[in-house]
Amino acid sequence: MSAYAWDAEDYARHSTAQKRWAGELSERLALRGDERVLDLGCGDGLIAAQLATALPCGSVVGVDSSAAMIALARRRYPAERHPNLSFQIMDAQTLSFDARFDRVFSNAVLHWLKDHPAVLAGLHRSLRPGGKLLLGMGGQGDVADMRATLESVIAAAEWSEYFQDFEFPYTFPSPADYRHWLQAAGFSVRRAELLPKDATHDGSAGLAAWIRTTWLPYSQRLPESRREAFIQNVVEAYLLRIPLDDSGLAHVAMVLLEVEADKLGDERMDTT
Repeated sequence: MSAYAWDAEDYARHSTAQKRWAGELSERLALRGDERVLDLGCGDGLIAAQLATALPCGSVVGVDSSAAMIALARRRYPAERHPNLSFQIMDAQTLSFDARFDRVFSNAVLHWLKDHPAVLAGLHRSLRPGGKLLLGMGGQGDVADMRATLESVIAAAEWSEYFQDFEFPYTFPSPADYRHWLQAAGFSVRRAELLPKDATHDGSAGLAAWIRTTWLPYSQRLPESRREAFIQNVVEAYLLRIPLDDSGLAHVAMVLLEVEADKLGDERMDTT
């Protein structure tokens, strides 16, 4: 994620669905109030701050690879007002914690990454014995209509020169993928399931804002002067495929993968 120039303020304004789903997912942590929690890919820090409020005798560390996101999180939730909350710039694929946390939470982050086994190995090291992780990410079949739209747009003569040798930048794993990776990393899998979601956006402008703030691997292939025209082209093509509803809302069918697992002792790890 750090390879892209994130506009943290813009993302914070146009990530309503991600935050709603993160809030719903975080309820499954069932916190007592004294746990140490890692929020992996904390973005602007909102969910990490909500978790910290629920942990009067615990703490939260939010990490993100984007310096802009961490800077915004620190401005919004300064240590003097949130003494049990801190933020660090860190790549999820190279975590440096050692048996520090009781819980790991992550939402709408891991589909950005390619090396999930490396992430899970780092999470295993980061958790204390008996620790638990709760992960939500784009899963198998996610954003199929938007992906098809983007493929058609970038193949058009107007844009194709910018997408030579372009590879799809996201990883949308299946439950079977994740069960295998978790078990190999030393976790006992409690749940790995795909959940359909309907992301709604306020008309063409709302859809454009979502594309602008989250589809950076596409838009940032272009010169800055051409990005808005590209985004509008994507919006128009998508709405021809999936029109606005009678209330003027744009709908994007999504598929999320939710995962829950417990840390096993190192002696039980499958190293095959």
